[in-house]
Amino acid sequence: MSLATAPKAVFTTGNLMGHVTRMSFTASIGLMAIFAVDLVDMIFISMLGNAALAAAVGYAGTIMFFTNAVSIGLSIAAGTLVAQAIGAGRAEEARERATSVAVYAGLVGLIIPGLILWNLDACLSLLGASGETLPMARSYLFILLPTSVFLGVAMTAMAVLRAYGDAKRSMYATLFGGIANAVLDPIFIFALGLGLQGAAIASVIARIVVFYYAISPAIRVHDGFAWPSVSRVLQDTRAVAGLAAPAVLANVATPVGSAIVLRQMAQHGTDAVAGMAIIGRLMPVTFSVIFALSGAIGPIIGQNFGAKLLDRVHDAYLDALKFVALYVLGAALILFLARGLLADAFGATGLARDLVLLFCGPLALTYMFNGAIYVSNAAFNNLGRPVYSTLVNWGTYTLGTLPFVMAGSALYGAPGILIGQALGTALFSIGAVAVALRLTRAPDPAKKTPVFRSRELQVTCQRQH
Repeated sequence: MSLATAPKAVFTTGNLMGHVTRMSFTASIGLMAIFAVDLVDMIFISMLGNAALAAAVGYAGTIMFFTNAVSIGLSIAAGTLVAQAIGAGRAEEARERATSVAVYAGLVGLIIPGLILWNLDACLSLLGASGETLPMARSYLFILLPTSVFLGVAMTAMAVLRAYGDAKRSMYATLFGGIANAVLDPIFIFALGLGLQGAAIASVIARIVVFYYAISPAIRVHDGFAWPSVSRVLQDTRAVAGLAAPAVLANVATPVGSAIVLRQMAQHGTDAVAGMAIIGRLMPVTFSVIFALSGAIGPIIGQNFGAKLLDRVHDAYLDALKFVALYVLGAALILFLARGLLADAFGATGLARDLVLLFCGPLALTYMFNGAIYVSNAAFNNLGRPVYSTLVNWGTYTLGTLPFVMAGSALYGAPGILIGQALGTALFSIGAVAVALRLTRAPDPAKKTPVFRSRELQVTCQRQH
């Protein structure tokens, strides 16, 4: 692509629900592949016949969730900045901003895992890991954490692909990574007899595959990155940090909430933690489309916001909420019908089985509220209000989690923890939707300026009027 040629803003025309559906389902295929492999991992590990192994994966997964949350926050910044630049017809700015975020993603992917590894036993103990579970989780993380740098840069590259409307190639990156993991898992776990460490090695190779298939088309097809320049990266620090800092803080809140829930579960024994680990694998597979929607709706809103098509911003947000409701209803029904088979597949018994059946029952319907939070946060980030995402997430995963799960645990034991978590999420979800609807309403004709706007767009509108 010539640097002088502005990339086409594909989301500023056409049917919005069509864009939402296409982007979500295309992106979810790759995500589902990754999550499905994690699910198969858990089944394989359960077949080894040691509940402590499943619990170790649960503890390790919470720490990995934290490192991934930081990378996701940076990728949100990349997607927002690139989509807005594309919508405004600024091709060179899109490339430079993408490069700056990729550099920061690489640095963060090295520094944060290094700090965690330096204090790994303390981190695992804080989550409640003890006995034979702790060294198992430690060995798993020592293999996998150092590759966070590959995943962080890959997430940025995939966000750039989605910002250009290329959901298909973004999907290929995660799809090929999932296939690699699925092929290598049984080889390393069973054929080579490496067990839990074998699962970690397979995931390392899969991350490298994802990195290659994300960065290659972003550069080769879209010329989406410029050559790194220290001066340019420093120059972009304010713009990147303005979005990335609140987005990272917002995403870090999720593993904090997971850690709170996991620590409460740990008080009810290894079976409770194992049941939570199974749910942690089932949930993203079932709702991968909703996870994908949060990344898919961002470029759609971002391009239309950059092009100042404010009515389409509002309609895109509403269509995304409708999509969440319809998908969760269908997915929850499938979980309910298959609940017994799923519990049997994991060999879940006792309390672990009770938790799996509870999640696959009416509790899955409450994921509609999680989906509404994801969509609202994507809207906040792309409308120049990333701090709102931070407030919503931290509110949800602290005030909306700790008192509710403690009360649920005291009243109903381990199942009450899941019920309390769902109730707290629902309350904050309603508030997030109310704020997002206000921000995305149509322009005020009397003022002749948008009700919502970033500082840059505000200056532009003032000059026009």
